[in-house]
Amino acid sequence: MTSAAEVAAPYGNGPAQQSGPPAKRVRIPHLREMKERGEPWPMLTAYDMYTAELFDEAGIPVLLVGDSASNNVYGYETSLPVTVDELIPLVRSVTKSVKKALVVADLPFGSYQVSVEQAVATAVRFMKEGQAHAVKLEGGKHFAPHVQAIVRAGIPVMGHIGFTPQSEHQLGGYRVQGRRESFDAVVEDAKALEEAGAFAVVLEMVTSEVAKQITHDLHIPTVGIGAGPDTDAQVLVWQDMMGLRRGRAPKFVKRYADMAGLMSGAAQAFAAEVRGHQFPGPEHTFH
Repeated sequence: MTSAAEVAAPYGNGPAQQSGPPAKRVRIPHLREMKERGEPWPMLTAYDMYTAELFDEAGIPVLLVGDSASNNVYGYETSLPVTVDELIPLVRSVTKSVKKALVVADLPFGSYQVSVEQAVATAVRFMKEGQAHAVKLEGGKHFAPHVQAIVRAGIPVMGHIGFTPQSEHQLGGYRVQGRRESFDAVVEDAKALEEAGAFAVVLEMVTSEVAKQITHDLHIPTVGIGAGPDTDAQVLVWQDMMGLRRGRAPKFVKRYADMAGLMSGAAQAFAAEVRGHQFPGPEHTFH
């Protein structure tokens, strides 16, 4: 039975109408409805309670606890080393901190590739221990049986094709997918995931032409990251979007703030006041 808190989230009636933050819990059918209305939606990564709360209040309908925590939280060089045991506490923190957003947990490298049974077992752990609302895994038609089995177990699955970071060594590094001879293969991967029961598919670093074709062909939403403007949704790593990460950003990233500069300036101001005997002042002192 559907509770009052689970009725359709009012996100607006199409691209001409911009609505505010959602008032209801976001569910998978709402994402499909937004695709049908031609209403694009945003998705961000989150790894802790504070960002989860802020993004949820800002009206971000989907939050991804990505394996990108590997190199954005734990300090690894790539997404490959992070483990299930390292990700589950982050997923639980995010899920417990939101009231509306749908929280998707990434299945990290090595946690589902061995077998269909391993994939289901890992997905179950994220749902039970991490309290996730859905899981995401990388790979195309080769992993369609894994997706199908997880869905049959009652767990929603988001696919991820194109450039898949967990396969960066096999792909020869960070290379755009969907060009020339690989165009049809990427489209086939997307269709295989939809047929297997995925509720959405991430298209990472693919040509805008292949992303547009897939978005047209599929009934489920497409989520772009470096895939051009024609996908149903867009996702970014929040540290990239906020300008927290130092150095050159990927071409597909737009920085909406300078968090690195803001935090560095605040830390320097704090240090200067401590060294200058300005902090703590009388207003911060108990008598």
